[in-house]
Amino acid sequence: MVNFSLVCATAIVATTSFARAQVRTDVERAPTLTNERYSEDWIYLADPSKRTGHWTEPFKYIRLDENGAAYLSTGMEVRSRYEGYTNVGWGSAPNDGYVWNRFMPYADLHAGQMRFFAQPIVSGITGTDRALTPPDTTGADMLQAFGEIEMQLGDRTSLRTSAGRKMISLGAGRFIDTRYGPNIPRAFDGVDAIVTAPDRQVTLIYARPVDNFPGDFDDRTSNQKAFWGVYATHWLKENRSIGFDIYYLGLLDREAVFDQGNGRELAHTFGTRVFGDTGAWFWNFEGAVQRGTFGNDRVAAWGVGGEFGYRFLETPLQPEVRLTTDVISGDKNPDDHELGTFNPLFPRGKYFGALSPIGPRNLIQVRPTITVYPQKDVAVSLTGGAYWRQSTADGIYGIAGNLVRSGKGSDARFIGNLLEFSVGWQATAELNLSASLSAFEPGRFIADTGPARTITMVSVMSNFRF
Repeated sequence: MVNFSLVCATAIVATTSFARAQVRTDVERAPTLTNERYSEDWIYLADPSKRTGHWTEPFKYIRLDENGAAYLSTGMEVRSRYEGYTNVGWGSAPNDGYVWNRFMPYADLHAGQMRFFAQPIVSGITGTDRALTPPDTTGADMLQAFGEIEMQLGDRTSLRTSAGRKMISLGAGRFIDTRYGPNIPRAFDGVDAIVTAPDRQVTLIYARPVDNFPGDFDDRTSNQKAFWGVYATHWLKENRSIGFDIYYLGLLDREAVFDQGNGRELAHTFGTRVFGDTGAWFWNFEGAVQRGTFGNDRVAAWGVGGEFGYRFLETPLQPEVRLTTDVISGDKNPDDHELGTFNPLFPRGKYFGALSPIGPRNLIQVRPTITVYPQKDVAVSLTGGAYWRQSTADGIYGIAGNLVRSGKGSDARFIGNLLEFSVGWQATAELNLSASLSAFEPGRFIADTGPARTITMVSVMSNFRF
């Protein structure tokens, strides 16, 4: 077994060595621009005086008529990511290594109040002979394709309605997110209506996830799952740096999987989030309760979590420290008529970092992180994490909701420790290069329920976007 303290010491030394190298190393976030792409607004380039001469500007605003009411925006992403694992599933599966590749061009056509957005994807995976999963590859397919109409409701207030296939992220991405970190982002087929005013925004939505398959043009709307709801945000500052959300999200899963059993789940999630960023201090806290039915039983679950941190902006290397924590309910008794396991719906794909063997169900986790910026375009981070089961009667789950280890074979609470070292370099405005080294040392619960070797992972990624 890997000596965890030795791994920690090695990573600290590596951090010091990289102290010559301002980029987030969180692979869930795009190095530049946005993940969804359709939320980018390039209309300002219609004014020649606002152009800088950067080589991408001719692709971002292509005038199609004399008055500029019709225009086209284009762009693309080319990403390659290597991931190498030892002791997959703490030794329950063979070692693995592969390269993910994806190419995602897009075209965004505006014609007055109407808009049409399309983004195909060409993807692949090489180097592995294991069974492929939906995040690995979908061949060539249509990732996003939707139409939208925008209407003005009053002074600085608009209504946008859209229908089709979209990548969607709500709030901090704890419940609805794009799954940007793995190879195949998550998209939904559905309809939405968004009312936006200077200090608030309300989204109404009904959608079904897109089921991904490895062949070409064989993705389809899920018949198993659907979600709907209303998500409202109120900003307390004009620059939208401080605010709060309130929301309701409904979920239907006809084949939900829990340690308690399998069955049809109808879950209603009610939650709120407060967030802010003053430049130095930043915070993001969220809490939710969940009610509904699971088969003939009732659902009674809950979850709270968040992060806060501080940036030492006037200190050499501009260190940034943050603490992230979650307490997410698990089921107290698999034999009663109440399901206490919280369902996070469609969360981020790399939820706890590059190495995330478990997901946000039946979990208590604490993760401190320190990031330094030796140069304005380089970030170096070191994260440590500790994980426990919230309920010792329930198992642990993957991010996709799969049962990783049943809780029926152990009364231990401690799952294990995670250590992750990462570095990111924004080489140009379009090119981001990053790498990470991770280790997850098993705790007593893992040792009680099966193989218990330390998982290690190394990743290297190149992402070119404009």
